[in-house]
Amino acid sequence: MVKLKKIGKLRPKSAAQVGLSRLGIGFEKLDRAVFDPEKAYDKLGELGVKWVRIQSGWQRTERKKGFYDFEWLDSIVDNLIARGLQPWVCLCYGNELYNDIAKISFGAVGCPPVHDEEEYAAWLNYVVALAVHLRGRVRYFEVWNEPDGRWSWKPNGVNPTEYGNFTAATAKAIKEAVPEAYMIGGALWMHNVSYLNAALQTGMGEYLDAISFHVYTLAECDIIEHVRAFRGLLDLYGLKLDLIQGESGAQSSPCGNGALKQADWSPYSQAKSLLRHLVTDLSTEVKFTSYFSCVDMIEALRGKVGDKASYLDYGYFGVLGADFDENGISTGSYDRKPAYFALQSLAALFAGDVKRVDPPVMFLREEPEKPWMVRDTDFSECITAGFRLENGTLLYAYWKNSEGTTNDFHGTVTLSAGMNEDLPVHLIDPMDGSVYDIPEEAYRKTGHHNYYFSRFVIRDYPLFLAFGELPPMESEA
Repeated sequence: MVKLKKIGKLRPKSAAQVGLSRLGIGFEKLDRAVFDPEKAYDKLGELGVKWVRIQSGWQRTERKKGFYDFEWLDSIVDNLIARGLQPWVCLCYGNELYNDIAKISFGAVGCPPVHDEEEYAAWLNYVVALAVHLRGRVRYFEVWNEPDGRWSWKPNGVNPTEYGNFTAATAKAIKEAVPEAYMIGGALWMHNVSYLNAALQTGMGEYLDAISFHVYTLAECDIIEHVRAFRGLLDLYGLKLDLIQGESGAQSSPCGNGALKQADWSPYSQAKSLLRHLVTDLSTEVKFTSYFSCVDMIEALRGKVGDKASYLDYGYFGVLGADFDENGISTGSYDRKPAYFALQSLAALFAGDVKRVDPPVMFLREEPEKPWMVRDTDFSECITAGFRLENGTLLYAYWKNSEGTTNDFHGTVTLSAGMNEDLPVHLIDPMDGSVYDIPEEAYRKTGHHNYYFSRFVIRDYPLFLAFGELPPMESEA
């Protein structure tokens, strides 16, 4: 970077070294055994995120009516906890013992147990047994996954009233058995509030502690709009529920299936998107945010049993890359992508009790000295956020809002900041954790603790101006 001197890199922290964090990652689809968790556990623990979303796998657990084999799930939960991670469980999907549609749907995906009394009762027995079994290890339970998607609520299609009643019954049964259970409804993928509004009219909010949602988008402003709309709707019902961003991700290949598959993705653009999305999430009121996902894997949302081609639809959302065998199972050594290191840097920076704040920093308009020089990037094209680290350091995040995946934007901005004391200031690039000293010629201070950054660097992913003490670093050799 022009005028900046690299002085080190953020020191990564493992999950075991992190007490608090609002960052998480997805570890889904092990109910369908589509990847080998043993090859991912250590790398996951070294990321420094805290929350890990897993799926409960009713069909994998109850293979004989009334008998539950939790051994496979215990192994996952215990391995995560041993590395300092906190698993939370999405309760899903169907079970072919009770549902004919589940017999032909790969992994019983999207087969809700709402079609007869035996099936419904079996589901409630299962989720209660699960919550009791995991008591003391897992407290957070989410009811279903993307029920507002036709692939996830079969066979009659999306039905918010049906989902609302189903969620209320599930949450009520679990809380009666495990009162301390934290119940999450939603896991919504939709882009309006009408579904949630209809579901809330069943009274399901009475039994919940949070609403979760998913946002796969090229525009971070969508995330802010989702949070505001959901909070506004919950306020109308007098519900003081938390909000959780449960899935958000991007691919590292243009050849992938699943969300945002139309874009011309690369490993680098995936990392940029990860940083933009997660910093935006952290700038809102969400309790925590979960990035999808840990490992490349098949999507398999519309797979048919006996039709292998229907579920060999590879997704490249992982921060760990994978190859695939003839059955679609993720193979190889699960190598770290650029997105892995970006998330690791972000996790190190945001470890601890980090607060959202309104930063005392403003964009200024500075006319170029020569008519042929490029103008500064305008504030209207940017997204900004402020944070207060646990050590008191103020972070100002800023970036050019970009929906592109292939362009690599380099621009300038002019910024003014006001503090109540003189503080050291540095620039942190979370793409690889690099920390830069800002020489005097790149900015100036006045006697009133004001800072002025003229023609300063801006990228199309978040950079951080850090006012105050730096987090732990590894010095450059």
